[in-house]
Amino acid sequence: MTYLTKPKLHHPSLHKNKVGYTRRDYEGAVSTLCAGCGHDSISAAIIQAAWELDIEPHRVAKLSGIGCSSKTPTYFLGNSHGFNTVHGRMPSVLTGANLANRDLIYLGVSGDGDSASIGLGQFAHAMRRGVNMLYILENNGVYGLTKGQFSATADAGSKSKRGAVNTDTAIDTVSLALLMGATFVARSFSGDKQQLVPLIKAAIAHDGAAFIDVISPCVAFNNHPGSTKSYDYVREHNEAVNRLDFWPSREAITVDYQEGGVIEVPQHDGSILKLRKLEADYDPSNKINAITHIATAAAEGEFLTGLLYLDPNAEDLHAHFKTSAMPLNQLGVKELCPGSEMLDKINASLR
Repeated sequence: MTYLTKPKLHHPSLHKNKVGYTRRDYEGAVSTLCAGCGHDSISAAIIQAAWELDIEPHRVAKLSGIGCSSKTPTYFLGNSHGFNTVHGRMPSVLTGANLANRDLIYLGVSGDGDSASIGLGQFAHAMRRGVNMLYILENNGVYGLTKGQFSATADAGSKSKRGAVNTDTAIDTVSLALLMGATFVARSFSGDKQQLVPLIKAAIAHDGAAFIDVISPCVAFNNHPGSTKSYDYVREHNEAVNRLDFWPSREAITVDYQEGGVIEVPQHDGSILKLRKLEADYDPSNKINAITHIATAAAEGEFLTGLLYLDPNAEDLHAHFKTSAMPLNQLGVKELCPGSEMLDKINASLR
């Protein structure tokens, strides 16, 4: 895989944060995603959050699976540790890395196909184990790399690029994260930077399993019934002499609306995405209340956005296992091999 790198030289007048880095230092390679893709807006929000938090890039480990979303770690934090796993297996690889070196900040990036289908079990167990990580799900409801088949988060009744109607019930990842024990659960929209950046900053600071579902429209395959501007409609009414795929340049979708408000966001294909932002007095520490709010909004065809649930007394996997305060990858022979006498005591305790 080849990609364009950005110039390393920065203008000397660029503002630096407290650890001496400019915002450019948190960027990565030039994106190869479709122009206007919501995933690029999420990458920009991660860059902004890391810069504002004064995080040293080498203290971040970013991991991903397979899919358009899992390509995005290439486009941010280019000076951080990175590992691209196989399809759906990012959570377990991240868990192992976290157990070996607890000193790093772990960022897992996944998609709805990667997390809600082949990786559903891995996602669920990472949440219930309390792995200290920020898990960002870039949710567009389709498999973008394989021509837009329905993903497990696609709403029932939605129409695919080829005209098939989805009859399966959608998996609501925020509800699942809540049920599985995540201690920080939020949902946002890729075009709402004012909401998304603070959520990412709070999730990074959280000690435990933090999950953010980010609705991120696919400009290539997000086509719905009734749209005369969809790719399906154009192809059905066009006599083509050959088959070409071309994604025209488009502007990223952005929104700005008040707490407690509802907004209808037109998508590139003419469809409408309906968002509701939480009230200012919403209590995110009430888990049952969070589940009720999510279900109520879903019944109205709305996506509830904001911080849905936060456990202020959360503990992570290391607290559960009572692991060494020193990262396991830094322990020496003396600590790892305490001798036969200690081994005898351990064995005796297990009899």
